[in-house]
Amino acid sequence: MKNFAKLPLLAVALGCLLSSCEQKSSAPAPTSPQKQQASAGIIVAVGDSLTAGYGVNEAEAYPALLEKKLQANGYVWRVVNAGISGETSSGTLSRVAWILKLTPDIVILETGANDGLRGIDPQVTQKNISETVRLLKESHVTVILAGMRMVTSMGPEYTRAFAAIYPAVAKEHDLTLIPFFLQGVAGNPDLNQADGIHPLPEGYRIITDMIYPYLLPMITSKK
Repeated sequence: MKNFAKLPLLAVALGCLLSSCEQKSSAPAPTSPQKQQASAGIIVAVGDSLTAGYGVNEAEAYPALLEKKLQANGYVWRVVNAGISGETSSGTLSRVAWILKLTPDIVILETGANDGLRGIDPQVTQKNISETVRLLKESHVTVILAGMRMVTSMGPEYTRAFAAIYPAVAKEHDLTLIPFFLQGVAGNPDLNQADGIHPLPEGYRIITDMIYPYLLPMITSKK
């Protein structure tokens, strides 16, 4: 995440956010069967505060924008925001059974950033993400993996090991990989909140447009 070098206070700000975000870690309610039946399929956006939309209205976070973009292009799919602020990869793994209750056809998986900020061993993070993917695929869910990178203040060796997690998991499970979830947004003060990491609504619009072409082949293959 080379742009993060422009944000020397980022690691401190994020460390403060980790504790405050965890106060909002209740899972969203499962979608009602009536609403599910009205759509062509269900996409569950799984992740941490970057998916949940910390600091913006839910309608401005990427899952809501993605659903709107899909439907505007004639794809009547629902996108469920299953992001939990402050969550680590171990937390994501622990709630796979709950995620499956949402009956997803596709899961967009964005997790691990909070692991990196806590300095968790990348091998542990990789194992958690890999097992999450395995359980989802075992239930015939298509998984799109969103890659993440770590702030440079964590040191070059750690940042390299962390960045390598996502290509390795994608290769292991033959997944579509979004190389960097915050591509085009990270490090730009005009697109991020004052903490320097959580996107503003305009940042989420860029993320949505970036994710869309990775998702579209999955949508069309299930028609």
